[in-house]
Amino acid sequence: MSQSNIYGLCCRYHGRDVRLNGRDGRVHYGRITRVTRNHVWLRPFPGPRGYGFFFYGGYGFGIPFAIGAITGVALASAFFW
Repeated sequence: MSQSNIYGLCCRYHGRDVRLNGRDGRVHYGRITRVTRNHVWLRPFPGPRGYGFFFYGGYGFGIPFAIGAITGVALASAFFW
C-alpha cells in the first residue's frame, strides 16, 4: 500500500477507532486524532490492547506514527465483536 493511499485512509478514518499495522510487525489500536502528510496521531485505548499508561492521560493529540512506517489501516470496530 502506497503512502498516499495510507494518508487517504487515515483522513477518511479521522476520529474513528482503528487498527494500525506497522512495518516492524507491531499492531496499534486507538482513535485517530490528527493526520498530516507525514504522521498520523493515535490516541491509544486504555487496557491490554493499547498502551494503557501515561500516554493516554490527555497528552495532546496522542502518539505520532510516521505514515511511511504504516503498512495497513483498518477500522477497529471490525475486530471488536
